[in-house]
Amino acid sequence: MSAPAIRTYLDFEKPIAELESKVADLQTLASGEDSVSITDELHNLQQKAEQALADTYAKLTPWQKTQVARHPDRPHCMAFVNALIEEFTPLAGDRHFAEDHAIVGGMGKFAGRSVMLIGHEKGSDTESRIKHNFGMARPEGYRKAIRLMEMADRFSMPVITIVDTAGAYPGIGAEERGQAEAIARSTDACIGLGVPLISVVVGEGGSGGAVAIASANRILMLEHAIYTVASPEAAASILWRDSARAIDAATNMKITAQDLLAMKVIDGIIPEPMGGAHRDTKATIEATGAAIANALSEFDGKSTDEIRTQRHDRFLEIGRSLS
Repeated sequence: MSAPAIRTYLDFEKPIAELESKVADLQTLASGEDSVSITDELHNLQQKAEQALADTYAKLTPWQKTQVARHPDRPHCMAFVNALIEEFTPLAGDRHFAEDHAIVGGMGKFAGRSVMLIGHEKGSDTESRIKHNFGMARPEGYRKAIRLMEMADRFSMPVITIVDTAGAYPGIGAEERGQAEAIARSTDACIGLGVPLISVVVGEGGSGGAVAIASANRILMLEHAIYTVASPEAAASILWRDSARAIDAATNMKITAQDLLAMKVIDGIIPEPMGGAHRDTKATIEATGAAIANALSEFDGKSTDEIRTQRHDRFLEIGRSLS
């Protein structure tokens, strides 16, 4: 019997970590040639660990969901691309300034149809995280997204976006090159598309950096993802001048998938495996692929005007329902 893979545990998962550590120790003992039979004890401890995991994840607070959404082992954009998109051809550059690795994009086949996929990529290790700037795009990233959306529109390819960013990069250089303008134009490009646009928030959906590629016909969220006008830390700094009150901000801002579905800001929630997407990335990606395919099928046979009108009405309705 093999020991479980090494996991990164969050602060609130410490009781689970202790139980799973004991399970791993018993599994090691049970695999020894001269070990006594501890099958019953191992089984009971495994059940206890599984129940603790289920109980914990059944009542996560908004701040705990924020921590899960930021978990370093959650699947990021390229994990979805590699599993769901066949014949993926990456496209680079904004044709104005530079290539921005925080946003990846390209053409490929999804469920047998040609699509354009655009998404934030955070990276999976230190080197790749630095390369992708932790998923925080600069203006050239959003201008690249605009270019790819316009290309998809010309060739009648549906657009799929994978959203996972703490927010657009706030550096001086980015502001000098027109960060706000680039985000606004990217959002406008989403709204004006004549092809279906399906967006999935797989981790953090932070501020205008997320909205810029998520003004879609259908917005889906993974069960423990968050979608917010500002990070809880930033909101706490603005509201109370104290970033340490991030827990209060997360609780009051209604940033969870469950809150946003109730307010009709999003259209659906994709269930995650017990313990979060990072515990079973394959199952998470499969469920995401099925949800995207189902959302795309809703627009089969619809005209360009119908698709565009549905998207316009969707966002107008949010304003009406929340006013």
